[in-house]
Amino acid sequence: MKLLTFSTLYPNSQQPNHGIFVETRLRYLIASGQVESRVVAPVPWFPLKGERFGHYGTLAKVPRRETRNGIDVTHPRYLVLPRVGMNVTPYTLAHAAKREIGRILDSGYDFDAIDAHYFYPDGVAAVMLGKYFNKPVVITARGTDINLIPQFARPRQLILDAARDADGIITVCKALKDEMVGLGVSPDNITPLRNGVDLERFAPIDRAAARAAVGLVPGRFTLLSVGLLDPRKAHDLIIRALPQLPDVDLLIAGIGPEKNNLERLARELNVQDRVKLLGSVPQTELKTYYNAADTLVLASSREGWANVLLESMACGTPVVASNVWGTPEVVAAPAAGVLMPQRTPEGLVAALSQLRANYPAHSATRRYAEDFGWQPTTQGQIDLFHSILARKAA
Repeated sequence: MKLLTFSTLYPNSQQPNHGIFVETRLRYLIASGQVESRVVAPVPWFPLKGERFGHYGTLAKVPRRETRNGIDVTHPRYLVLPRVGMNVTPYTLAHAAKREIGRILDSGYDFDAIDAHYFYPDGVAAVMLGKYFNKPVVITARGTDINLIPQFARPRQLILDAARDADGIITVCKALKDEMVGLGVSPDNITPLRNGVDLERFAPIDRAAARAAVGLVPGRFTLLSVGLLDPRKAHDLIIRALPQLPDVDLLIAGIGPEKNNLERLARELNVQDRVKLLGSVPQTELKTYYNAADTLVLASSREGWANVLLESMACGTPVVASNVWGTPEVVAAPAAGVLMPQRTPEGLVAALSQLRANYPAHSATRRYAEDFGWQPTTQGQIDLFHSILARKAA
């Protein structure tokens, strides 16, 4: 079976952690030996230059073509327009991808279906491309594309149109399926297939050695927060809890626009000596931090299926997380960790107190994570694509 994987959420040489969950799922799918894929991962282009638009300067360095983990990836540019961008981006995205997909077809790779990730704008554009090239389309909904973007009228209508015309829909958790059904999408076309965890990459190592390797203070209870430094990830909520947790330190792994605000908040609360911003941490190094920490904290306001939770658990480290969207489907046993009773600093303090009073054995947390390998999700994708292709051929 030949797929064309289509998404703006895909790693590249300048952003190695960007959309890595899409790449990881695809790697396991290809490793099954039943699927091959080429990837079209468009990169935004903005027509203005200057320091204010530095992010686009970084994206300009993304190569037009590259090979990652043995997979051919192309990065056509699509236009981003200020103010009206949200409403027109699916069209500019589809337009930019047409030539590249045509080139792939001309090269002899006649793919069977489009495997699109993230519903808006990617999934909407993918449906346009599917109609143009006469190929079936499966769209994976991942979180914000369903639990936030449909609040805007025009994107909501485009999402509903794409959902109606897509040949299949995957959600990374049942909560997202329920939300899509609430928006008016037929449940018959939605298949929940959770993300898995790489149990070889994320595994227990000597915890004392890990703590020494990252320079943790002996005897201090250490929290780890991993994710983009933006308001949705709520790293600030964790910092605000620290004055009530005098024996606790915090590591934050990630980059983003909130960096200066987080540093300022730590100074204002006089906890700057207990907060360390690590910057961007490659996935190959995250295992050491997961093993060094006593608890991973995820305080997000919105999540589809947060991979960091299972990555931490696979290393034997329990979690404390906000009780939102798909997270209760991940943190579903005492060995996994504790959900906050409220998504507030006080709620985090209460959850940490509960966890520390009944801290699970690291081996038990690892065993819990072992039930979330990739094989069931990989087989679920294969079955779904086969059923769609068989239906099209009938």
